[in-house]
Amino acid sequence: MSATTDDHTAAVLVEVNCETDFVARNEVFEAFANNIAALVLKEQPADRDALLALAYEGGRTVGETITDLTGKIGEKIDVRRFASMKSSNGQVVTYIHPGSRLGVLVDVSGDQAEAAGRDVAMQVAAMNPIAAFVEEVPAEIREKELEVGRETARNEGRPENMLDRIAEGKLKRYYKDNVLVEQPFVKDSSMTVGDMLKNQGVVLASYERIALGE
Repeated sequence: MSATTDDHTAAVLVEVNCETDFVARNEVFEAFANNIAALVLKEQPADRDALLALAYEGGRTVGETITDLTGKIGEKIDVRRFASMKSSNGQVVTYIHPGSRLGVLVDVSGDQAEAAGRDVAMQVAAMNPIAAFVEEVPAEIREKELEVGRETARNEGRPENMLDRIAEGKLKRYYKDNVLVEQPFVKDSSMTVGDMLKNQGVVLASYERIALGE
């Protein structure tokens, strides 16, 4: 579930769990999920524990309301996690994939921010990158991929003095598959996501992705 401020400078995603699709379509459950998203947007709790301690309705906390709702509906209900995003000089675009099992927030700025942001959000939903930019890839992942590249080249019988160069080439291909702005744009694979943003005059700051159960 998502909620966005009227000026689109802040938004949240909230993962609210139940056990069956039947309950997921229940009006009471849907209303609760919407209310929780609105509450997270308004109160900006630091973490899940802080969210569960917030006042909800009828003098009950969110945590107590979850217990009440579990008894009322007859299956376990939970608020598992949430993501909040604020844009300092642009807007936050939200995307909920059909079926409401996956959501994305994207912080973008520029005249075409809304359209380009939605394209980026759909890219994130489909391709699940590990980072927006190469500089954000964790050092441990980079080192692991370099070592895998060296070992693969070594097993192929490549000269020892060429292993580092070969590994760097494999790392660049890894970035192309797994770093958002380096990925081929799903709507036009002749360009990268970074190229698309540049062509649109849009600047990407960050993204958040929540998939049910991940």
